[in-house]
Amino acid sequence: MNSTDVHIEENGPRDGLQNEKGAFTLQERVHLIDHLSRCGFPRIQVGSFVDPRRVPQMAHTDKLFQLIHRNPHVTYSALILNRHGLQRAVDCGVEHLSTFASASEAHSLKNNNCSVEKGTERVVSLITDCRERGVRVQAGVMSVFGCQTEGAIPIDRVLAMVSRFLEAGAEEINLADTSGFANPRQLKEVLLEVQGICSLPLRLHLHDTYGFGMANIYAAWEMGIRRFDTSCGGLGGCPFIPRASGNLPTEDVVHFFEAMGCSTGIDLGELVTVVAGLETKLGRTLPGRFSHLPSFDVSKPACIPTR
Repeated sequence: MNSTDVHIEENGPRDGLQNEKGAFTLQERVHLIDHLSRCGFPRIQVGSFVDPRRVPQMAHTDKLFQLIHRNPHVTYSALILNRHGLQRAVDCGVEHLSTFASASEAHSLKNNNCSVEKGTERVVSLITDCRERGVRVQAGVMSVFGCQTEGAIPIDRVLAMVSRFLEAGAEEINLADTSGFANPRQLKEVLLEVQGICSLPLRLHLHDTYGFGMANIYAAWEMGIRRFDTSCGGLGGCPFIPRASGNLPTEDVVHFFEAMGCSTGIDLGELVTVVAGLETKLGRTLPGRFSHLPSFDVSKPACIPTR
């Protein structure tokens, strides 16, 4: 990546759909991923290998990996939370995996049915197992910037978790604002602390609960962050956090960076058609803004002053 390039991982097929009450059919999920594969994303999170009784929207992810048409320029990733999920992923030939533990005791119990310490140990073990099997792995910390139940999260707890993930051999660290509590000032303070112990690329997974999402994106970009998770249309949210709104809309984030002269490699026009298809399927308007603007040349997202 050049210093001005931005790496966006599309999370719509996983984080986006897992919060929808009406489950998408397997063929609808295949169609969505195949369409996203034509947009130019470097990485797409296809789904998660979790218990379908808890997250029924993610049932049959094994079959999904067999049915999608793989673009050689796209890395197809998935979320795992335990060794059973890892084995399912390996059996499907998944080349990249993500695994997370929450820094909030309350959220960890709801989301993973375990304490923060137990969740951290589980992720450390999964990182080790992934490396032994030759699978690339990203490790993340959820609820970094606050929790609806627990409130503020001690930064020392986050740093301890990141340190253990680094020692275990994670190739990338993801910091997730699961409740959408982050504000730009707080985000910069946390990033400065984490950057002090981590030389690996940092990725951010931001939610937009209070409308601070784009301001947080810019604050992170100023801190040198170039890797972000987004979801087409702004779909998503955590099923175990009431009223936690969705992820940042991919199309808005792509337009934002392209307007500043940062390359994402993503075809905005193609992405807009993906969002339109989702709105038709869901029967509602999604929160992303760019898709609802009057038509104009998406290859020229904004006027950048020149001398």
